[in-house]
This record gives sequence, C-alpha cells and structure tokens, in this order.
Amino acid sequence: MYLSALADTLKSRRFWVWQTCGAIIYAVPVLIRLATGDVLLPVLSWFATPWIDHYVPGNLVEKILVNAFFPGGAGAVAGEIFYANRHKEDATRRQKYLARLGGALVWTTTWSLFQLWGNMQNIMGSYGGNLFEYPMVFPLNFLLASLSIFTPDVVGFIKNKLVKVYHGIKCKK
Repeated sequence: MYLSALADTLKSRRFWVWQTCGAIIYAVPVLIRLATGDVLLPVLSWFATPWIDHYVPGNLVEKILVNAFFPGGAGAVAGEIFYANRHKEDATRRQKYLARLGGALVWTTTWSLFQLWGNMQNIMGSYGGNLFEYPMVFPLNFLLASLSIFTPDVVGFIKNKLVKVYHGIKCKK
C-alpha cells in the first residue's frame, strides 16, 4: 500500500513541478553567493537582519522566502500527494494540512541531514564560509517548514489572480 502510493506520488506531475521549481529557487541564492563571493544577496541585503547568536542568520528574509518553497513547500506538496494516493479519497481540510505538515517535516529532516553532512565536510564557499548551513539554524528551518504548509495555497491564489488578469487582457483585444 505504501509502495504503490509512493510510486503514484513519483508519477505525479505536480510533485515534480514543486520539487524542480523548489530546488531551483533554493539554488539561485547559492549560485549568486558563489558568483559574488558575498553572503548577503544584492537586493535582499537591504533587508538584512542582525544575527541572533547562531540560531537566526542575518539573511532571515531570504531564508523565509527560500524555505517556503524548498524544502518546506516541496515537502508539503509531496505529503499532500502521498496522502491522497495512499487513501484514495478526498482529504478533509484538516487531513490535507496534516499531510502537508508531515511531508514538510520529512523533507526538512532529509535536507537537514544532507546539510549536516555537508557542514561536516567543511567545504568553503567563495565568500570564505562553509558552503553548507550551520546546524544551529536547523530549528529555524523546522519552524519555517511548519509554516510552509500554506505556500501551495498562496501560490494557487496568486496563480488564479494572474490567470484572471491574463484572460481579462486577452478578452479586451
């Protein structure tokens, strides 16, 4: 039962769109950091926050934006799709959000383990610091993952508004 639900999840186009787009959104700041040699990103540096010990980084705005999509948002969508495939019925609102929470936490756990492994390798970036996250930031990642269960709803809302605007412009021609 779990294996067939997992197989169906891996066949889902929505699953792969969220995984791919989330990974790209996660990778963009990393690539910018490597290219510029600076930890703070050009535009988001305007919103830099002070570090709170090692728990809250100075790039908090970037962290919130990125983690909403990967691993949190991508994991939330994976959890929702897996739940739907496992139970073969429409989920209640509560079940949907619990499935999203489970998926977001599993994805964040997996990503945190990868980050921990990478941090222990001590691979230095062009900006002089470790390329991987410091483990003291992981609790913040889990907090952001628990909030990212709403990201698919926000993205869907924005998509619907843009589609309405597009159709409105198209009909006026």
